[in-house]
Amino acid sequence: MLVKEQPYFEHDLSYMQHAYDLSLKAFELNEVPIGAVIVDPSGKIIGLGYNRTEIEKCQSAHAEVIAIKNACENMNDWRLEGCTLYVTLQPCMICYGLSALSRIERIVYGATSPIYGFHIDSKDLPGVYTKHTKFFSSGVMEGEIKALLKRFFKLKRE
Repeated sequence: MLVKEQPYFEHDLSYMQHAYDLSLKAFELNEVPIGAVIVDPSGKIIGLGYNRTEIEKCQSAHAEVIAIKNACENMNDWRLEGCTLYVTLQPCMICYGLSALSRIERIVYGATSPIYGFHIDSKDLPGVYTKHTKFFSSGVMEGEIKALLKRFFKLKRE
């Protein structure tokens, strides 16, 4: 089954705002400002993360990875069935794969990442990566997120 794009819902804005607030923490730490939140089917936030690749000196410290690990610890289970991942930037291939294998049902992201963003709706994905992740939505708070990313990279170049 192909992962299908759907429009985002009004309630998605508050969760994305929380992810955006986490991205500001990453910005303050001189990390690429990406934040992530995992929400269970009842609407409870169970996982939080923001980029820490520079601090931890490891590419596995992406916001999504940290949020998924946090959610798994809080749920005492690696299966995050029915959960939604909110992330400020389109997930890379690794983060999408981890989300799919963790059985996250829906991914909502703000801004697209033309260089590193993984095309979730790819027809070439093996079934194991589309079995549990059914939907994605994009463009939530896109303007604010793009502005923060542009500001971050402008400061980096100066």
